[in-house]
Amino acid sequence: MRVSKNISIKELLGKLEWDTPYSSRELQMLGLASTAAARLAQAGWLKRLGRGVYQVPNGKLDMNKTLAHLSLEVPQLHVGGKTALAWRGTRHNLAHQERLNLWGHKAARLPAWVTELFNANYQSTRIFDDALPKGFGLAPLPAGHPKVMVSVPERALLELFSDTGKLQSLEETLNVAESVRHLRPEVLDTLLTHTTRVKVVRLAKALAESLDLPWLEIAKKHNERLGSASRWVAVTRDKKILYLKK
Repeated sequence: MRVSKNISIKELLGKLEWDTPYSSRELQMLGLASTAAARLAQAGWLKRLGRGVYQVPNGKLDMNKTLAHLSLEVPQLHVGGKTALAWRGTRHNLAHQERLNLWGHKAARLPAWVTELFNANYQSTRIFDDALPKGFGLAPLPAGHPKVMVSVPERALLELFSDTGKLQSLEETLNVAESVRHLRPEVLDTLLTHTTRVKVVRLAKALAESLDLPWLEIAKKHNERLGSASRWVAVTRDKKILYLKK
């Protein structure tokens, strides 16, 4: 049975991977018109995930292939913060279902099917200024999907500091920071040079001081650079007051 002049159902299904989401545009590149994709979904030959996105019915989506798919829509989409540190070998307090922390360069809302399948959270919080080279501190895992960017430990730790008091408790941040002792000084220095969030720099200095971390002098230098002498104060989500002084 042909579903378009260019391809039959058998040919189409033979080209599709069972663990991969496909956009209408990708299906068109395989020879299937967008209107034909909708008809196939109605007939049960494809499963509609969301607007203009499909998969093979009964297939189990792969997280990395899903992230590669999302990266086509969201600028500088990457795995960040606590998740990036865990993926790169530093984790604390394993949860039953770890939250997938995703970051990007523009405000966006993850499709419902992504958040439901992977317990994902997305944010576009701007920690760094626009002078930071695009993609600095982002790289695929050594044996990971080449299109899935993951924050290197130095960037991931600063993202974790940004999340502290919101998605992340101060206690766990302290435990994680203590485990990430061997950071590359030149990478951390570059990132902190372009950091604009006072909270992140203050917390970097406070924790490095408290834990006697080897990159304390770098944190001190940028703590002096950024902001006034006043304290940075916030109430965390668990109702604790967080004081960070210069």
